[in-house]
Amino acid sequence: DNAVTTTTDPSERIVSSVKGIKPNEVAIDGIIYSLDGFKHPGGDTILMFGGNDVTVQYKMIHPYHTADRVKQKLQRVGKIPDYVCDYKFGTPFEKEIKEEVFKVVKRGKEFGTWGWHLRAIFYTCCLFSLQFLWTVHGSSFWLAVAYGVSQALIGLNVQHDANHGAASKNHFTNDMYGFGADLIGGSKWLWIEQHWTHHAFTNDLEKDPDTAGAEPFVLFHPYPLKHAARSVMHQFQVVYTMIVLSAYWLSSLFNPAHFDLKHRGALEKGIQMESDFIASRRKYAMLIRMYYVGITYVSPFFHHDWATALFHIAIMGSVGSLFLGALFSVSHNFENAERDPVARSTMDNDDEPVCWFQSQVETSSTYGGAWAGYLTGGLNFQIEHHLFPRMSSSWYPYIAPAVREVCKKHGIKYAYYPTLVHNLVSTLKYTHAVGTGALVDDDANQHQQHAKKE
Repeated sequence: DNAVTTTTDPSERIVSSVKGIKPNEVAIDGIIYSLDGFKHPGGDTILMFGGNDVTVQYKMIHPYHTADRVKQKLQRVGKIPDYVCDYKFGTPFEKEIKEEVFKVVKRGKEFGTWGWHLRAIFYTCCLFSLQFLWTVHGSSFWLAVAYGVSQALIGLNVQHDANHGAASKNHFTNDMYGFGADLIGGSKWLWIEQHWTHHAFTNDLEKDPDTAGAEPFVLFHPYPLKHAARSVMHQFQVVYTMIVLSAYWLSSLFNPAHFDLKHRGALEKGIQMESDFIASRRKYAMLIRMYYVGITYVSPFFHHDWATALFHIAIMGSVGSLFLGALFSVSHNFENAERDPVARSTMDNDDEPVCWFQSQVETSSTYGGAWAGYLTGGLNFQIEHHLFPRMSSSWYPYIAPAVREVCKKHGIKYAYYPTLVHNLVSTLKYTHAVGTGALVDDDANQHQQHAKKE
C-alpha cells in the first residue's frame, strides 16, 4: 500500500495509495500538493490535515472554488493514479442548489451577522461570569445547572461556527471564538479533527467517527443481528440513551487525546495526525486544559466537602452534556435517515458514486425555525448546515426555503420536523428499532456485507 515510485520528473512522485501522502502534504482529486510555505487565507487549519486525502473537505469548505483554483495556490509534488473519490461533485442538484442559495446570500457575505456576534459575545460573557461565581463564591446546585447550560450554549452558538471558519472572514476572529471549545472542556483542534471528518463523510460507517461515537453503550448504526458490536443490553438502549449522553463529560474529562491531540474516533477511521502543526499545538492545548480543569473541577473542593463538590460537578457536567448530546443526536439519527450513502449508492447504482450534496440532505434533519436557531446555534437547520458548513448559522433560516424547493424539484428526501420534540421522538423510535434489530433485513445485511468487503 505504501509503495512509491519516482517518475522521470524528480519533483513528482507516483503514490499507490493515500497512505503514501507525507505529513506536510495533502491530496485533492488524486493530485498531491505540498503545504510547505503555503499561507492559507483561511488560517492554518489546513495544516492539521497534512498526510491526508482532503478532496471532500476541500470542496465542502470552498463551494465557490473551481478545479483550477487549488492548482494556482499549491505546489504539485505527486499523484495517485488510481484515485477514485467516494462522492460525485458537479451534479445538476449541486449546481442548482448553489445557484439558488447564492441568490439569497451573496458571495463574501456568508459569515456571521452583527446579530450573531452580539449573541456570541453575550454567551461568552455569561460563561466567564458563571466561572467567576463558581470559582470565587463557590458552586451550588442552581449555579451548576446554569454553568452546564452556559457551556452548552458556547458549544452550540460560538465555537461551532468559528471552528467551521464561518463566524468571520478574518481567520484570527474565528480562532479566538474557536477556543470556546477549550473553555467548555473540549479542544478546538480535536473538534476540527473529528467534526470536519464527520461532515465530509456523514453516516459513512467506514469513515464517519460519529457513527460509533456512543458505542459500546448505544448503537446508532443498524448492524446485522449477529454483528460483534451488538449485545443484549442494546435491546433496552432506548431506556438509557439519554443517561449515556448526559455522561459525555466524564469521557471528555479522562480523554487521553487531550495530551497528544489525536482524536481517537477520527484516527480509527483513517485520518492521519502526524503533522508538525498538530505537535506544535499540544502545549497550548494543555495550558488551556489546565485552566478549565482548575476552574471547573478543582475549585469546588475549596468551598465544600468532597461529596457536595462532586455532586455539583456531576450536575454541571450532566446538564451540559445532555443539552449538547440530545441536540446532536437528533441531527442524523432518525426514522428513514440514510445510514450509509456511499455503500448504498454502490449497491443501487452499479458503482456510480452518490452526489455528495444529496448525501448531506438525506443523512440529516431540520426542525423548527429561526427562534430555535437562536438557541441552538442554527443546528436545528442541520440539512442547511451540512450543505454549506462554512456559512454562518445566522443565514440558515433565510436559505432553508430555497433548499427545500430544490430538493423537492430533484426528488431528494428532505426530513423536516415542526419542533425539537417531534425530531427527538423520531430519534428515540429509531434508536429503539436499531437496538432491537427491527431495522435489519436482508437488504441491510447485504448493505453491511458490501461495506465490509470495501
